[in-house]
Formats: sequence, structure tokens, C-alpha cells
Amino acid sequence: MALEVTQILLNAQAVDGSVRKHAEESLKQFQEQNLPGFLLSLSGELAHDEKPVDSRKLAGLILKNALDAKEQHRKYELIQRWLSLDVGVKSQIKTYLLQTLTSPVHEARSTASQVIAKVAGIELPQKQWPELIGSLLSNIHQVPVHVKQATLETLGYLCEEVSPDVVEQDHVNKILTAVVQGMNASEASNDVRLAATRALYNALGFAQANFTNEMERDYIMRVVCEATLSPEVKIRQAAFECLVSISSSYYEKLAPYIQDIFNITAKAVKEDEEPVALQAIEFWSSICDEEIDILEEYGGDFTTADSDIPCFYFIKQALPALVPMLLETLLKQEEDQDQDEGAWNLAMAGGTCLGLVARTVGNDIVPLVMPFIEENITKPDWRQREGATYAFGSILEGPSPNQLTPLVNVALNFMLTALTKDPSNHVKDTTAWTLGRIFEFLHGSTMDTPIITPSNCQQIITVLLQSMKDAPNVAEKACGALYFLAQGFEDVGPSSPLTPFFQEIVQSLLTVTHREDANESRLRTAAYETLNEVVRCSTDETIPMVLQLVPVIMMELHQTLEEQKLSSDEREKQNELQGLLCGCLQVIIQKLGASDATRYPFMQYTDQIMNLFLRVFASRSATVHEEAMLAIGALAYATGPDFAKFMPDFYKYLEMGLQNFEEYQVCAVTVGVVGDICRALEEKVLPWCDGIMTQLLKDLSSNQLHRSVKPPIFSCFGDISLAIGENFEKYLMYAMPMLQSAAELSSHTSGADDEMIEYTNLLRNGILEAYSGIFQGFKNSPKTQLLIPYAPHILQFLDLMYMEKDMDEVVMKTAIGVLGDLADTLGSNAGSLIQQSLSSKDFLNECLSSDDHMIKESAEWAKLAISRAISV
Repeated sequence: MALEVTQILLNAQAVDGSVRKHAEESLKQFQEQNLPGFLLSLSGELAHDEKPVDSRKLAGLILKNALDAKEQHRKYELIQRWLSLDVGVKSQIKTYLLQTLTSPVHEARSTASQVIAKVAGIELPQKQWPELIGSLLSNIHQVPVHVKQATLETLGYLCEEVSPDVVEQDHVNKILTAVVQGMNASEASNDVRLAATRALYNALGFAQANFTNEMERDYIMRVVCEATLSPEVKIRQAAFECLVSISSSYYEKLAPYIQDIFNITAKAVKEDEEPVALQAIEFWSSICDEEIDILEEYGGDFTTADSDIPCFYFIKQALPALVPMLLETLLKQEEDQDQDEGAWNLAMAGGTCLGLVARTVGNDIVPLVMPFIEENITKPDWRQREGATYAFGSILEGPSPNQLTPLVNVALNFMLTALTKDPSNHVKDTTAWTLGRIFEFLHGSTMDTPIITPSNCQQIITVLLQSMKDAPNVAEKACGALYFLAQGFEDVGPSSPLTPFFQEIVQSLLTVTHREDANESRLRTAAYETLNEVVRCSTDETIPMVLQLVPVIMMELHQTLEEQKLSSDEREKQNELQGLLCGCLQVIIQKLGASDATRYPFMQYTDQIMNLFLRVFASRSATVHEEAMLAIGALAYATGPDFAKFMPDFYKYLEMGLQNFEEYQVCAVTVGVVGDICRALEEKVLPWCDGIMTQLLKDLSSNQLHRSVKPPIFSCFGDISLAIGENFEKYLMYAMPMLQSAAELSSHTSGADDEMIEYTNLLRNGILEAYSGIFQGFKNSPKTQLLIPYAPHILQFLDLMYMEKDMDEVVMKTAIGVLGDLADTLGSNAGSLIQQSLSSKDFLNECLSSDDHMIKESAEWAKLAISRAISV
């Protein structure tokens, strides 16, 4: 097979489908029958300079895919598989890979760089391949330019794959020295300088110690800034990407360099090619992000910030020069820019950055932007009118409503006129977007001086509905503006200014969904999303009209189910439409189900609605399944115990959803619907519990399950127990060990990143909700003693979480609730255990003094339950 591997790899890229398929099957067979031989053959192919470029590239790609995968469980399997290979085989493969770095063929070198980094990502954390970094660094000093270039590229990929804590500081220093020298060498080729600059981008995460040393930091910053002036555009772009990364990783070290960086970025924005100019703007957007985070964390005060986190107010200091630079970019729109895709260009980057600047400095931006708007808003050139409108829309989040309200009141009439009368599609598009921003940020019952008044409400709605007949991109933005307009009137009391126009708004939105061009610019989706928001935020006055909408949407859904013999493209569009219609029905059901006055008339439709959903499930589309499942959750809530009659027909689809590992979002939503059904049916859910619990336990035991589905499954145990009470007894011996091992796993989070901490909190909350539901389900039952053996572990789990000090507020509230549930259900049996607990008393006191009233409330109830348990 090794002799034939070249031909098989070439055949796997053949135009002829049958030849390609046969080659792919041969490769798969070789891999399954002899993995070491397969990987050796591929690495040998990659290293062999006499072989064709195409076979070498594919060999490298297959090698890379044999070491890494996006899905966590698959990635873990591939890592274990590589680690279990014979040491001699791995050594030979690694020799081939390093050898390839000297190949004269660029594609082979580049592929080998990536594969070496993947192997390093597996082996270096295991203290294997310790000689790798040394041998790469020795390559740097070789004469051939292409070897130096490939080695720098490899070091860059390696820094991307490997965590900084597995590389010794001595090696880090040598890598950074090699990389910075590669950037700096005046005699170096452009290829070497580009590889070095890109490598530095990946190596910056390793440079913590170097950035604390002023001399080393100065040197790195000087080399990066010099690279932004390189004659080669790709090097300039890569150097600005480094600056962007430095701005977020080392914000607190930037003060000495900020003036020089401003000069460099301003020159790039004004004069350089677009890819470079975009990165120059991105630098200032990144600085805004940093300062917004600091100021928000410490109360959003624009004048002071906590001394522990320095805010250097770079944006505030740069305002007089930064704002004019950004405003200038707003006039650089492209005549043929694709409104549909919103292609990223200089004007969009400038507007986005301007919006971030407004959020960073608040009111200070207004006097700097208003003259630009006033000067350009009526100019004959569409670019000036659109740039002025974009500037106005960009600064609406950040400054205080009081500062903006007078300006908006003056601008509103002008903009409503522009939306219908301006000859430019670009201007109308941006005007509709800006109106949406006005309604999003400056509209609502909390405003001192409302922007939307009874006198202008009709004009606003008339203009928006008229604009929904415009080009798809303008109509889509008009829908968005109406969405925020409706949202601003949520919770306004029994009557809303939109009520008189409700019927007309709904009719106009339905008309938009039937437009022939509704697939363009996400228009159909926007229309349904807006319809949903208009219904969701409507008042009781409109309930009869919402009820009339039910048969209309049902008929639309029915029609999509009747269409047969569709092409794959048409089928995809049909699935998307069914998803939108199911989402619309969900909102309508929630609205009508929550109102006692309409619950009865709505019930006449429930059988037909359920029948439609069952037909949707039979179509087997993931997108639609998710939406239909959510709608069924709403239907269960609305119908309550009456939902039991639907269970015999629905159960197989519920089970199918729980088994759907591939589309894990469908699986997660289905788990949530099990909870809805439990709350609706209570004990009536019992006949279905064996099947549901079996499937949930099977899900948890599978290594194919996406980790995000685990917390809702645990939470679902609690829902089931609450519904069926002591009947949960037969599941305890399966559910409790699962919860116990998950709790143990969730307590080892030291050194975890933010994403892992966030997931751990979700997992802990799911586990705690399960315990809470189980305790409450067994309360007042003679079988409560069955829970006593589990109490010590639960208290140990609570102790551990308290001592690790990384609970968020949600987990804290659930945790103190569980402590109360345990005392409340087990009584005196829990009292002595709680008294022996290491931290229950401290945890309770901390929660009692919490600023969060919900945590405090739960703690007060827990305190009462504990004192009762102890005094018994």
C-alpha cells in the first residue's frame, strides 16, 4: 500500500467521482487496518521532494486531521490514539516532518509547519519531544532563506497550539528573540519578515515576562512599529495585527507608546491600502473595548476608576484627533458595496469604532460629531448624507439620553422624510438603521422627555410600513426599527400607543413575508422576528387580534407541509420558513396561554396546532425541530394537564430529540421541553418517565454528547422529581451517582480560563437544581430517609464550592436554596450534618448579607429551615 500511496492521494483529488470515492475508501481502509503504517506513509510522502505537490499537500492535510478535531470528544480520542502509538513510529514521523521544513516546495513546508505544531500541542504538555524547540531554533541560523521562513512559521503555529505554561521561560526568550530578529533583520527577505511578524502575533501570549521588562518591551514595540512601515503590504498588515493583540493583552503597558501608535495608525487610515487601514482602526476599537470593560466593571464612571485596574483614558485623550480621523472614513463608502452581505470596509470599520468611542467617553463625543453631521446631512453627494447619518446612528449608545434627546427630536422628522424621499438606497438603508438605534437606546417609559409621542407615533409607523415596501435591504432595516419601537412599549400598562395600529402593522409584516424577494437581505426572517416582538409586547387590548392570527399562521404552516417534490435548495428554504412559522406560533401561544381571558377560546386550536407540529417533526429537519420543540414547550405550559392527551403521539419525537447527539442544540431544547411537560402534567407524566429517564441517563453516559447539554439534563432530573414526587425512588440509584461524579468533576477548576469557569457554573447550577427538585419532590413523603445517605456528599459539594470562591450569583442562590431544601426535607437528620459542615454557617452568613435581594431571600428561608432542623 505504501508504494501506491502517491497514486491513491492523487486519485482522491480526481475530477471523476467514482475514482475519487474508490481512493477515499482505500485510504480509510489503510488507516483502519494499519494506523502506524498509514501515518508513516503520509509523513514519508510529505517529506519526499520527488513526489507531486498535490499528493504531498493532501498527505499533510490528512496527517493534521489525524491529530486534531473541532469536537472536544473527538479531539480527546485523537490525542489518546497518537500517545498510544509506538515510540519508534512517532520518532520516524517527527523526523520526516522536521526534514520537510528544508524542502524547496513552499506548500510542503507550510503543511509540515502546521502538523509539527499539532504534534507539539499533544506532546509538549506530556513532557515529550523536549528537543523540538531547540532543533527549530538551531534552524533559524541556517543560511537558506526558505528554511528560516518555514521555521519561523512553525514557531508561530507552535505558540498558537501550546499553552505558555508548558514552555520553559528560557525557551520563550529564545523564541521571542528569534522571531523579533527575523522581523528586524534589514537584510532578511520579505518572506522571512512576514513569517516572523505572523509568528510574533501568536507568540505574544508567551511574552508576559518580557513585557514587564522595560528594555525588552521597548525593543519589541520598536520592531513592531517599524514593521508597520514596511514596503510590503502583508508585513504592514501583520504588524498592525500584532498591535491590536498587544492592545488587549498588554493595555496597561501602552502609555509610553500611545502617541507614536496614534501617528502610525492615523497615517495608515489616511493613506494605506484597505487591509492595513482596517487593522489600524481595529487597534482603536480594541482600546475602546479594554476601557469600556474597566469602566463598566467599576461602575461605568467616566471620571474615576478603581485604582487596582488602571484606566489610562487613552480614548478620551485622543478624542480631538481620533474622532475627525474616524469621521473621514465614513465618507469612503463603495458605490457598489453589497448591502446584503454588509461587506466589511473602511466606512463600516470607522463607524463601528466611532460607536465604541461613544460608549467609552459618553457625552464628550457629541460636540465633536455634530458639526460633521450638520455640514454633510443635506449635501448633494450621497456619500456625505450617508456618512452624516451613519455618524449620528453610531453615537446613540454611550452619551446620556438627556444629552441626545434634543438632538434626536430635531433629527427625527428629517430622518423620516429621508427614509421615504432620499434618492439613494444607501442613505435610506443607513437612515432606517439609525431610526432602529434611536428606538433601541432612546425610547421607553424611563425617558424624562419621550421621543415617541402620540403626535408623532402615527407618522413613524406610516413611514416604517411604507419603507417595508422598499428594496429588501431597506425593508429589512425598517422591520428592525419597528422591532425596537415595539420593544420600547413593553410593560407600558393596559394601553399602548401602538394598539390602534396593531392590525395594520401585523398585516404589513405578513405582506412582507410573501414578497418574492423576501429571501434577500434576511428580509423574511426580519419580518417574522418583528411580528413576534410586536405580538410579545402587545397589551391585553390586542388579544382578540392575536387570536385571529392563529388560524392565519396555522394555514401558512399547513401549506408548507403540503408542498411536495422540492429541489434541495427549495427544501432548505421551506425548512427555514417552517422554523420561522413554528417560532411565530410559539410566541402567540405564550401570549394567549398567559391570559386567562383568552385561554379558553385559544384551546379550540390546540389539537390542530399539535397535529401540525407532529407533521413538522416527521420532516426530520434540525432547524425546524428546534423551533417546533420550543413551541411545544409553550403549548404544554398553556394547556397544563390537558397536554396529557398529546403524549402518546408526541412521545416518539420527544425520544428522537433526546437521542439527537449530532444536532446537540435540538437535544438541549428537547431536554428543556421535558421540564415544561413535567411542570404541565405533574404526576400525569409518570407513564413516560421510564423512557425519558433511561434516555437522559444514556445521554450522560455517552462521550458523544456535547458538554453544553449536561447542565440542562441534570436540571431536568429535578423537574421530573418535582412532578412525580416519591415515585422518583426507582431512579435514585442511577441519578445520584451521576450527580455525585459530575459534582466532583466540577470542583477541580483551579487555573481554568473564563470559558471553563462559566461552563463550570452552568454545570454546578444544573446539579444543584437536580438536588433541589429531588429534595422538594420527596418532602413530606415517608420515603425521605432514602435521601439521607446522599446528604453528606451534597454538603461536601457545597463546602467545596464555597471554599473555591468562584460561584456566580445564580449558583450562589441555587446553592443556598439546596442547603435550605436539605434541612427542610430531612429535618433532624440533616441538622447534625449541617452543624458538622465546614462552611455552611459562613456560607449562610455571606448570603444573608448579600446585595442581591434574591440570594438574601433564599438565605433567610434556608436559615429558618436549618434552625427548625437543628431544634427538632
